[in-house]
Amino acid sequence: MKQGIPSVRSAARLSVAPMMDWTDRHCRYLHRQLSREALLYTEMVTSPALVRGGALHLLDHDPAEHPVALQLGGSDPAELAEAARIGAEAGYDEINLNCGCPSDRVQSGCFGAVLMERPVLVAECVTAMRAAVDVDVTVKCRIGVDDQDPEQVLPDFLSRMSDAGCQRITIHARKAWLQGLSPKENRDIPPLDYDLVLRMKARFPHLHLSINGGIASLAAAREFLEAGLDGVMIGRAAYHDPSAILSAADPEIFGTGAAVAPEAAVRAMLPYIAAHLEAGGRLHQVTRHMLGLFAGRPGARAWRRMLSEGAHRPGANGDLVEEALATVLASAAETAEAQPV
Repeated sequence: MKQGIPSVRSAARLSVAPMMDWTDRHCRYLHRQLSREALLYTEMVTSPALVRGGALHLLDHDPAEHPVALQLGGSDPAELAEAARIGAEAGYDEINLNCGCPSDRVQSGCFGAVLMERPVLVAECVTAMRAAVDVDVTVKCRIGVDDQDPEQVLPDFLSRMSDAGCQRITIHARKAWLQGLSPKENRDIPPLDYDLVLRMKARFPHLHLSINGGIASLAAAREFLEAGLDGVMIGRAAYHDPSAILSAADPEIFGTGAAVAPEAAVRAMLPYIAAHLEAGGRLHQVTRHMLGLFAGRPGARAWRRMLSEGAHRPGANGDLVEEALATVLASAAETAEAQPV
């Protein structure tokens, strides 16, 4: 555990799911302004990209993001071991193997959810990765794919991961239908089976199991934790309404600190935005992740409109963010004044 930073095992009590095109370094920096405790994940990075492609820029992250985990995609044990070593040397606190993504591109590369059909290979990958790094090696999986019977497939998968030395596993409580459903449809159409995941915790009490899929509130997260699961991973809800999920996560889930107001998070982002622009970045690269900060609050629509329309313009900078924030605060004040005494 780095000084002043929660361990990944304790941080995994609540985590933000790895999401392609969403959980980049700017998104993670924003989320860290809302929660000091939650575990953050990168987008999936493929082992070929790191080992054969030399795409080390994909590992860029700010020290403030810790605790932060790198998710890898791949199926070659030696290549994954090397990618894990590169990730650990880059400073990541955990290396996670993706066994849940259902996209066509992932299937053609023999990684992601298709690996649920190859548990022996996954165990070999985990063993090789663990031998290469000192940080935790974890797995994110589905309950099964296509015509597999989750009641049989999932316990066998977990048993093999345990035998390979993997002690932390996140289970997306849906099947992935690799034939017949798009990646988007696979996020919603296959039914959720939370009870199966809870039964797996009872069956494998020594494993640290987190649940993922369709969880959209801190209240729901607390229910799963109180039911005995070790962690909850939230994806789209944490991205689209980060304040609702992360602002109160530290006091409500971890019992530390105080809730963070979204306007405080905006102000905390301003120096980061200035540094990003100074380094040649564009404002929209950061602010696209901030659009949902005020979801459900007065001024939210104006906030989204001002950032969406203005952040792409040449010369756009932090002044636009401050103007949009002032609009939100003015709307909140007007709403408060209109309330009956």
